Amino acid sequence: QVQLEESGGGLMQPGGSLRLTCAASGVSSSNNVMAWYRQAPGMERERVGEISSRGSIEYADSVKGRFTIFRDNSKNTVYLQMESLKPEDTAVYYCFLNSYGNIYWGQGTQVTVSL
Repeated sequence: QVQLEESGGGLMQPGGSLRLTCAASGVSSSNNVMAWYRQAPGMERERVGEISSRGSIEYADSVKGRFTIFRDNSKNTVYLQMESLKPEDTAVYYCFLNSYGNIYWGQGTQVTVSL
């Protein structure tokens, strides 16, 4: 059974940095797409960044130049390095995995950017 375990969220001041980590277990193949989504209160869930097993990457316009997504295929782990954090980055961040059309979500980790 595939499970996604997120870590690294927390409270950070504006301008600060955080790194999120998502470790996938029970994955039979590293040929998949992993991503980070986020959902702020009262808002729809939005994709922040996505990376394929071959390294193809996409970002939301709102985080380009500030966030970096990368992965370690040997560990089935995806990371989100967040720099220059803004209050509007405050949200629950969810890890996502698409493996041959099978979709999996993590339980989410809270990121709060505030003074």
